[in-house]
Amino acid sequence: MNSTLTRIAPTPSGYLHLGNAFSFLLTKAIAQKTGAKILLRIDDLDRERYRSEYVEDIFETLDFLEIPIDQGPQNLKEFEAEWSQVHRMDQYQAALDQLKNQQKLFACTCSRKKISQMNSSGYYLGHCLDRKIKLDRPEATWRINTLDAELIPLSTYSGQKKWEVIPEDVSFFIVRKKDGLPAYQLTSLIDDLHFGVDLIVRGQDLYSSSIAQSFLADSLQEDDFESIRFFHHPILKGSGKQKLSKSEGATSLQYLRKSGKKLPEIYQMIGEMCGQPIHSFEDFTSLIP
Repeated sequence: MNSTLTRIAPTPSGYLHLGNAFSFLLTKAIAQKTGAKILLRIDDLDRERYRSEYVEDIFETLDFLEIPIDQGPQNLKEFEAEWSQVHRMDQYQAALDQLKNQQKLFACTCSRKKISQMNSSGYYLGHCLDRKIKLDRPEATWRINTLDAELIPLSTYSGQKKWEVIPEDVSFFIVRKKDGLPAYQLTSLIDDLHFGVDLIVRGQDLYSSSIAQSFLADSLQEDDFESIRFFHHPILKGSGKQKLSKSEGATSLQYLRKSGKKLPEIYQMIGEMCGQPIHSFEDFTSLIP
């Protein structure tokens, strides 16, 4: 099936690692197979962890992996001047206002510690739903009421449509953080709609987020989101079988580059971690159904 636009959407909160490379290269392979262009969309609203050197690392990594970008910034200066999410704040605020006017939101003052104390799984189960906390209360997050969510549609890469329920890990998910900035689920949805993305490649660990964003799109009457197709790929695991992540201190691509690793060696390392013989970019196409 043909697609028009997919995206690579890293967060500049740390140096990219092999798991990012795996996802980026799969995105490139699927884009070539479907005829889609690639958008670079950098999610930079985690302002506490944002660093310009992390943005620079994104461009250096894409260059090292030989992934051309068809749409989006080409360097740090362009990104900050034109492409940063701060330039789309009015769109995020409009979506928040719409949800607020529809009375779909409620304020929550629960800390992560309190949530864990109330539910050992760590999932938030709507403790503040009936507390009637005012939305303008300082340090309160805004959550969306998913209590009455019906079956949620999700279109797969192969064109099949699945119907899912809201998973516990995204029940009553946050749409505005306590610092007043819009949260990931909302900004990701608005950005994909804004740019016209119709194919999303992301890790299996974000499957719940795909469902949450489909639910949010329905709440905002954004019917175009239902036509977006999703490819959820496996997650690379480190030697300790832990998911690779910046917070887990996974070996960064920056370190591997500076230590002299070449692109074919990166392919081989990825192949060893995912249990597939990968020696060139062409081998990534074998991972696509």
